[in-house]
Amino acid sequence: MVLSIFQVDAFNNKLFNGNPAAVVILPSWLPDATMQNIAMENNLSETAFVVKAIDGYEIRWFTPTVEVDLCGHATLASGKVLFEYYEKDAERISFKSLYRGMLHVIKKGDVLYLDFPVDIPAPCENPPELFDALGGNPISCFKGITDYLVTYNTEDEIIALKPDFQKMLSTQSRGVIVTAPGKNVDFVSRFFAPCVGINEDPVTGSAHTVLAPYWSAILEKTELTATQASERIGNLKLTLNNDRVLIGGNAVVYMKGEIYM
Repeated sequence: MVLSIFQVDAFNNKLFNGNPAAVVILPSWLPDATMQNIAMENNLSETAFVVKAIDGYEIRWFTPTVEVDLCGHATLASGKVLFEYYEKDAERISFKSLYRGMLHVIKKGDVLYLDFPVDIPAPCENPPELFDALGGNPISCFKGITDYLVTYNTEDEIIALKPDFQKMLSTQSRGVIVTAPGKNVDFVSRFFAPCVGINEDPVTGSAHTVLAPYWSAILEKTELTATQASERIGNLKLTLNNDRVLIGGNAVVYMKGEIYM
């Protein structure tokens, strides 16, 4: 069996920036263990597997160590691949996910928009072990469906953080989002996920399903600009629409290849 595989840099318009994801187009679902091995072999933060369905596509995402419920940048990357190579006349592609329902990627010019359900974070007690692992001077803590959201005062604090990832394993959450007001955008963030084998994810679309409703309430606006301040830098445009959020960004195909099974 020969499978088509693509590598895409998501949430930036330049190669070697944004968040790289692999996209594997399947004729039908492979055994879970096989998909996990492919993701481990790719050694990227996420590998998306896509299967054609009657009313769109089905999608699943694997880190090198586990399957995850939702991944934004690999969905954006999947949309980019499908628009460019398989659905050239389409302006909208729908994905059915196992755990988060229907997801959509919409093409508007050279910008792709994820249409995802929001994840409204709730205030929670400040976990001392998490604050200790993060360092700096965190202000408050919230919890979404799978991730913690920790706020700081300034962008410089976010950039300066050097977390202790071993200590962070005790949180037993998918990930930890840190955020603060931005200097040139509405807010900045970083995303840490050692519990699923990724110390820091470069640009995390799914984290913005939590960040968008949080900052929309703080800033009293539904149109937001954001930067994920990792080394590779990602830029996002967000539109909150009731219980959905549009997460916009560019994507660039880096590589197309074949997997020989």
